[in-house]
Amino acid sequence: MDADPVRPIEDWPLPALLRGARSTYASAIRGALSDVGYDDLPPNGPYVIGAIARTAAPLGSVIRQLGVSKQAAGQLVDTLVVRGYLERSVDPTDRRRLVVRLTPRGEEAACAVRTAAEALEAEMVGEVGLEDVRTTRRVLAALVRRGSADA
Repeated sequence: MDADPVRPIEDWPLPALLRGARSTYASAIRGALSDVGYDDLPPNGPYVIGAIARTAAPLGSVIRQLGVSKQAAGQLVDTLVVRGYLERSVDPTDRRRLVVRLTPRGEEAACAVRTAAEALEAEMVGEVGLEDVRTTRRVLAALVRRGSADA
């Protein structure tokens, strides 16, 4: 994102800052995935495999957080299965349900995502300090909670 020549970045509206920050993380994650040979993940793929690895949340919950249609979600999951990041199996306790889990390839890609995100966060701690990063986390968590309450 190019800086606004009139307003310092710190004075940009919060949504613009969030968009720029997301872009910075996305670039770091895509670069890390490419470095380890996982450059075939579709958009939102890194988020899905990272969320499954991080939270072990059900796939439906992860997909709801993306806010995409059922069709788009199905296509994303199909692509992740075909490319070897996820595998589907029948839930042994309820044969009507499918269970989706990371394959070893998916686990390695999730590790690359986590490592890239942690490295970028460490850079931010070095740049602005740990307390500012913690404050940012609290603010963003409040925004997420607000959005979850509105849903």
